[in-house]
Amino acid sequence: MADDGPVEHGYPHLDTVRDAITALYKRLSYDTVQTFATSVAPVDVAFGDMDDLHLGAQRVAREMVRHYRLPDARPIVSFREMTHAANVELTAGPEYFIELNDRFRTHRRDIGAALAHEVMHVYLHRLDLSFPGTRENEILTDTAATYLGAGWLLLDAYREDAASSQKLGYLTPEEFGYVLAKRALVFGEDPSVWFTSPQAYTAYVKGMAQARRDEQQPPLTAAGWAGRRRYAHDRRHGPGAQAGVPYAFSGDQGGSLRVSFPCPTCHQRIRVPVRGRVRARCSLCRTVLECDT
Repeated sequence: MADDGPVEHGYPHLDTVRDAITALYKRLSYDTVQTFATSVAPVDVAFGDMDDLHLGAQRVAREMVRHYRLPDARPIVSFREMTHAANVELTAGPEYFIELNDRFRTHRRDIGAALAHEVMHVYLHRLDLSFPGTRENEILTDTAATYLGAGWLLLDAYREDAASSQKLGYLTPEEFGYVLAKRALVFGEDPSVWFTSPQAYTAYVKGMAQARRDEQQPPLTAAGWAGRRRYAHDRRHGPGAQAGVPYAFSGDQGGSLRVSFPCPTCHQRIRVPVRGRVRARCSLCRTVLECDT
């Protein structure tokens, strides 16, 4: 939790974020990911200053449990002084003890964001899905919460001006925007209408631009002129990975040239023959891709 401190920007964790999206599709399957087409609604996690603190926190926690489809999980929320925004004790269940930073007693609008992250820890624990290393695992948690429809709250908790700053989660604002954009492109859902933070909207716009660039890399037909020219140059040199580009060429047993590249939706690598116009279908997320190889 960045509180009145410097907020990191840019895309320093982008490779891990992409790995997390791939891992979600592999562990959940395309059909299960599709069941999360509707995000958590603002009205369902609204928390006013007149609401009872503990009853309100329990209500929002139950909403996260419902959204993540964890019917036999019972979160018990408490507050204490701590460095981090929140913490959850991962056990066999069905009860999970979640501690929130005392600052949320007076920053109730952000309780939903903190609980979106902590209840996702429970969800991933149940799935037995994790990344090695604490930081990588936290990035997985932020990415999963965002891609499955609750992480817009985490981005909306980002606020920054000349006098103060606040950010929840391990992703940068732009990385949250990127994952939200990837989700929006899949489900046709516009989360920007829910933002109360103007800085969150700006980060989402930047993230969408980055997500669109994923769809404009060779050998996809949407690639720009410069990318196509570089691709043609690399293709003439035959098999081998090229520096600074996402695609790589290889030969098959028959001596024909093939190219591999990441799916712009789930980032699983796809391998197709180099023979001009090709239509490819990602076996993981079922995205149909128009390629010019």
